[in-house]
Amino acid sequence: MTSARAARTLLAATAATAVAALTAGALAAPAVAATTPKKPDHTATQRALDAAVAEGVPGAVAQVRSGRTAWTGTAGERGGQDRYRVGSITKTFVATVLLQLQAEDRLDLDDPVEKWLPGVVRGNGHDGRKITVRQLLNHTSGVYSVTSDPGFQQKVFGPEFLQNRYDTWTPEQLVAIAMTHKPDFAPGTSWNYSNTNYVLAGMVIEKATGRPYGKEVERRIIKPLKLRATSVPGTKAKMPQPSSRAYSKLSIDPSATKIHDVTELNPSLAYAAGEMISDSNDLQTFYRALLKGKLLPKGELREMTQAVPVGAENPEFHYGLGLMRQKLSCGKEVWGHGGGIHGSSSEAVATRDGEHSLAMNFNADWTGDSAAVLEAEFCGTAPKS
Repeated sequence: MTSARAARTLLAATAATAVAALTAGALAAPAVAATTPKKPDHTATQRALDAAVAEGVPGAVAQVRSGRTAWTGTAGERGGQDRYRVGSITKTFVATVLLQLQAEDRLDLDDPVEKWLPGVVRGNGHDGRKITVRQLLNHTSGVYSVTSDPGFQQKVFGPEFLQNRYDTWTPEQLVAIAMTHKPDFAPGTSWNYSNTNYVLAGMVIEKATGRPYGKEVERRIIKPLKLRATSVPGTKAKMPQPSSRAYSKLSIDPSATKIHDVTELNPSLAYAAGEMISDSNDLQTFYRALLKGKLLPKGELREMTQAVPVGAENPEFHYGLGLMRQKLSCGKEVWGHGGGIHGSSSEAVATRDGEHSLAMNFNADWTGDSAAVLEAEFCGTAPKS
C-alpha cells in the first residue's frame, strides 16, 4: 500500500530488412547491406540501480522487455527472479476485475457505492449514495484514506508495527477507521489518493460475485496469464521463495538510523489496496496483456485509460481507473502503477502499445529514486553522480 506521494512516483528488436535501389534505365545498383536493429542499451538503467544501492537501498532489481528482447539488472543483495510485495500495484488488478464485471453486465461503474455496500460509507459527511464505484477507482470520491489516520499510522507504520505485524485486519475495520474522519472533498470535485477507495472496491467485488476478491483476481487474471510468481496472500505473513529480505526504518524522521527487518507481516492491513506479491517478470506480463487488450474489451480499456489530473503541482501525472499515465522528461508516456509497503518500493510501467515495459523493486522504503530508473530506461538519462 502506498502513500499519495509514493503513488505519484510512478511510476525493440525488429526484423532486419534488405534495401535495394534501382538506377534509371535497366541498370540495377548493388543492394544495400541488410541493417541490424540496434540492440537496446540498458547501461543507464543499471547505473540507476547501482545509484540506489549507493544511496542506502540494500538491494534493487529491474527487468525490461523491449519488443522481443529482455534484460534483467540487479544491484546489492537481490536476485533477478526475486518475488516482492507490490503494494498499490494491487490496485490495477482490482480495477481490471471490476471492469470485467461491468463488461459482463454484473455491475456498472456508475452505480452508487451504497447499492453494493449499504450503510458502509457513512459518517462525518461520507455518503455512499453520492459516490460511484468509478470515483473509487480514479480517486475522485473524496473518501478519507485510512492510511492517513494517525492512530493507524502509529500502530501499523511506526515502531509499534513490530508488536502488531501479525495482526489481522478486516476490510470493515479499515473502512470504519476512515469514517471517523471528514471526507477530503465532495465526490467528483477534486482528486486525492485514498487507500480506502480500494478497500471498498475489493468489498464491491466480493458483494457482486459472492467470492473473495483475491479469488476473482486469481481466476480472472493470475491463472489465465500463468503468473506463477503472483499471489494474493490474504493473512499469510511469510514471503514465498525466491525473495530477499525487506527493510524499513519505521520512522518518518529522516535522521533515524536503526533499520528493521520487516519481511514478515500480515498483509490484511492493506487488503485490496495493496496486499499482493509478484515478481518483475509477472508484472510485465500483466501490464503488457492489459494494455494490448487481452484482459478487457475495447470499451472497458478505453474507460480505464480515461485519466484525470492529479493536481497542478504534478502536471506530468494523470490517473485513470487503477492505472496511472506519466509523461517522462523526454516526452515519452508510460502507463502503470507504483506500490509501496513495508520494506518494499515498486514500479511497473509500459508504453501504451505494451511493447516496452519495466518492472522494478527496492527492498527498502526510506531511500532510493525509482523515478531515476524509469528515466534511465525510457529516456536514456543516466543518474547524476
